[in-house]
Amino acid sequence: MIDIQILRDNPDRVRASLEARGDDVALVDVAIAAEKNRRDTIAAFEELRAAQNAHGKLVAAAAKEEKAALVAAAQDLSAKVKDAQVIASEAEAASVAALSRIGNIIIDGVPAGGEANFVTLKEVGTKPSFDFPARDHLEIGELLGAIDMQRGVKVSGSRFYFLSGIGARLELALMSLALDRALAAGFTPLITPTLVKPEIMNGTGFLGAHSDEIYYLPEDELFLTGTSEVALAGYHSDEIIDLSKGPKRYAGWSTCYRREAGSYGKDTRGILRVHQFNKLEMFSYCPPADAEAEHARLLGWQEDMLQSLGLAYRVIDVAAGDLGSSAARKYDIEAWVPTQDAYRELTSTSNCTTFQARRLNIRHRPDGAATETVATLNGTLATTRWLVAILETHQQADGSVVIPEVLRPYLGGLAVAEPIQ
Repeated sequence: MIDIQILRDNPDRVRASLEARGDDVALVDVAIAAEKNRRDTIAAFEELRAAQNAHGKLVAAAAKEEKAALVAAAQDLSAKVKDAQVIASEAEAASVAALSRIGNIIIDGVPAGGEANFVTLKEVGTKPSFDFPARDHLEIGELLGAIDMQRGVKVSGSRFYFLSGIGARLELALMSLALDRALAAGFTPLITPTLVKPEIMNGTGFLGAHSDEIYYLPEDELFLTGTSEVALAGYHSDEIIDLSKGPKRYAGWSTCYRREAGSYGKDTRGILRVHQFNKLEMFSYCPPADAEAEHARLLGWQEDMLQSLGLAYRVIDVAAGDLGSSAARKYDIEAWVPTQDAYRELTSTSNCTTFQARRLNIRHRPDGAATETVATLNGTLATTRWLVAILETHQQADGSVVIPEVLRPYLGGLAVAEPIQ
């Protein structure tokens, strides 16, 4: 949720952010009116309640012959207080609903527009070229006995798969490398719940425009998470945390689930777009003034991972209309996938400023002063999808794959994965 004070003091800034996102700028006026009504109805309720308290003292001190009339008046006043409280509660809910429709205020410099309006910040590495017909990741995976889509479909349906043999080992090696990198950077590892309550899912901003991508268990009133960001954001909900020694950083290892609603017909081959995958997610709580610097650090750790794996990639500044409601700025890193002759997203990192923490009531107390809402940031350090780029980039003519050197210690020193058929 955006800062109400910014809405009051600088509504044009909020309008500019909505316009850049492609959203309706009229939401600002609706929210301002709803917020004013909330304040007015609360003031009316508190005024009546004060009158009720004062009247109660009169009743207590009144002479016997006066009490009957005063008690009758007290009952009438009590009914008015109850009505005013209902009206104030309804106005509060309407204000929250209006504010919740406004996405996070974007950071200056974020490109306006939709998915196609990103800005490329840099390209890194050499795109691989081959003197043989390149195989895609699924064909390679099948040769290696690493990916089994047919049995995944048989067991669970479309967009499910088995990683077997070297495929399973490669994923674990990649995740373990990422965990070691996170530990070296000062992150606390967490294996997170993958089912969360509605208030946590809503608090992170995932129940907005893309809520149809989330698996929901109505009998339990729980959601399956598509990223451990959700559980990590909820970890300190309703708490005042200590940031005196720097940001609180967590690395969440979890299985993730996405319905991929609306993506039918897209990336149906292989494991690029699937319903279940593993991921190691970095999550940081920090003072708002430090959020942009922390965002740059998260991006740097992601780039270090991709470079160490020998992948060519580009970094893009995602356009406002493609940020999602929570992010004020997001960088995507897209690796080169040779058989698609294109960059494809492997990871992203988002600066959510105070948007999520305000919803989840997470604060800190800077230097003993009054509490302030913290900033939250997230960024993926490894996920199953990375196998797509690793297999295609490091393939050889005979169908074998050279294992990136940084992964070999996690694979017993294995340097080359050989076909099994």
